[in-house]
Amino acid sequence: MLDHALQPDSLCLANGTKAPLPFSDGEYDRRLAELRHSMALSDLPAVLFTSMQCIAYYTGFLYCGFGRPYGCVVTADRVTTVSANIDGGQPWRRGRADNLIYTDWRRDNFWRAVGRLIDPAGALGIEGDHLTLAGRQALEATLGIRTLVDIAPAAMALRLRKSAEEIALIRAGAEIADLGGVAIRAEIREGASEHAIAMAGRAAMEREIARRFPQSELRDSWVWLQSGLNTDGAHNPLTTRRLRPGDILSLNAFPMISGYYTALERTLFLGEPDAASLRLWQTNVGAHELGLSLIRPGVSCAAICAELNRFLAAAGLLGRRAFGYGHSFGLLGHYYGREAGLELREDIDTVLEPGMVVSMEPMLRVPEGEPGAGGYREHDILVVTDAGAENLTGFPYGPEANIIAA
Repeated sequence: MLDHALQPDSLCLANGTKAPLPFSDGEYDRRLAELRHSMALSDLPAVLFTSMQCIAYYTGFLYCGFGRPYGCVVTADRVTTVSANIDGGQPWRRGRADNLIYTDWRRDNFWRAVGRLIDPAGALGIEGDHLTLAGRQALEATLGIRTLVDIAPAAMALRLRKSAEEIALIRAGAEIADLGGVAIRAEIREGASEHAIAMAGRAAMEREIARRFPQSELRDSWVWLQSGLNTDGAHNPLTTRRLRPGDILSLNAFPMISGYYTALERTLFLGEPDAASLRLWQTNVGAHELGLSLIRPGVSCAAICAELNRFLAAAGLLGRRAFGYGHSFGLLGHYYGREAGLELREDIDTVLEPGMVVSMEPMLRVPEGEPGAGGYREHDILVVTDAGAENLTGFPYGPEANIIAA
């Protein structure tokens, strides 16, 4: 039997000194003030965040779950992250919050730690799109809370408009993505493998992140260089396939800075494309340029989709469209986050406002065995301004720039 006097359910460990965070104290204060205003409107004395994106947004700490739950409790006067003992003092050092560590000695110690920070008699805000059924059952059984309120939609809405500090970080990320694109392009040649080319791009981006943000965490930047059949999906992983003359290529560079994802995506060809491939590529570029012109304040996501659908329908290619035309940027990674209310899709009526950051990324897909087979995709990042939009992506697109001599 464990001696719980020696092996506590939870503990505090302020080990070392607080690390610099990606944003100013004033920026975090602004975010919390908006959240607490939303909590007051819903008569919520406390909120429990469990997702990586929300915890990082309000504290700066981006957790690595590894099968363990993490949380952040926000009340009217306190912010506390709840982390696993395996992480030691890192959550305290990397977060603008108090920190309570839970141990592994008893099952559901995470929920007991949460219980130390809230009044079980009051309502509790949760992320309905993140808290699992098992988590909810453990929460209710351990703490006896009767009233749970889904705070996720309100929290997402508060993240849609980026601050000046966020836009500055996203701008830097877009510049680093461009730099990664240059490094990737330089490695493209017959016989080179997807993964070897990708390593050069990732290394270039990580070096630049380390130079520009020397006190940040270096984690999660990645590159997908897809070729041939592997271009048919936007998120297809790297393979060891070696490039051949005539290949369609998809360049994808994703630098990550303090949990903020940015992206560069481009279609390229190794050698001259055939006529069918060239037509598809040029049509997708046309959709991309039309989309760029449509991004401005006062226009809804659905309206942008309608215009682009009409363009592709006129070209006889609407049935080749692969997915929505773009999405929001901010605290977003390949395994967390997503501001679904700012997707450029037919079912999203959100109206663009200054300070929102979105991508324009049309994609056409033609199956293997048909003329022009492959996936054609371009991707830029735009900040909505008072007068229109500013494009943060500088890497060139289209056949004039991205046909690589075989």
